Parts: sequence; structure tokens; C-alpha cells
Amino acid sequence: MDSDQQHLMSYKTLGQVLVVLLLLTGLTVGVSYIDMGRLNVPITLAIASAKVSLVLLFFMHLKYEGRAIKISFISTVCFLAIMISFTFWDVAFR
Repeated sequence: MDSDQQHLMSYKTLGQVLVVLLLLTGLTVGVSYIDMGRLNVPITLAIASAKVSLVLLFFMHLKYEGRAIKISFISTVCFLAIMISFTFWDVAFR
């Protein structure tokens, strides 16, 4: 892939991503008013992860990067998920 190549997206695509981000933000606010017990935190973390992924893929152009960058992103997300699950596991079994 040519390093000088620009990745321009249409305003329609960016607008659609913005609408999805706003809907996910509204969903986060809505979920905060519902008591789901132990599921509140995992659900809000899943919504936040989806929003972060959209921002990284479309606004930061990770979608068009090379394989090494994509693998490092996925491994970072997996490592973060493991660390967060260890924290939950520690708190749950105290």
C-alpha cells in the first residue's frame, strides 16, 4: 500500500458513524437508569468498547492501516479485557 495515499471518507459515512455513536451514548445513559445487578458494568463496558472501536476504525483510520497495527490493537484490547476481568474476579471473591 502506498504510504502517500490518503483515505478520504464521505460525509455520509462519517455522519452515519456519528449517529451510531450518539445512539450508543444514549444507550449508555439509558442503561445507567436500569438496575441489572452485576451486569451493569459489563454492559456499559461493552457499549464503551463499541464506541471506542468505531472512533478508532473510522475517525482515526485504523480500518486502513497495515496488519501489524491491527494485530497490536486487537492484542491491546484483549490484554485490557484480561486485566479488567482479573479486577472483577478479585473483587467478587473477597
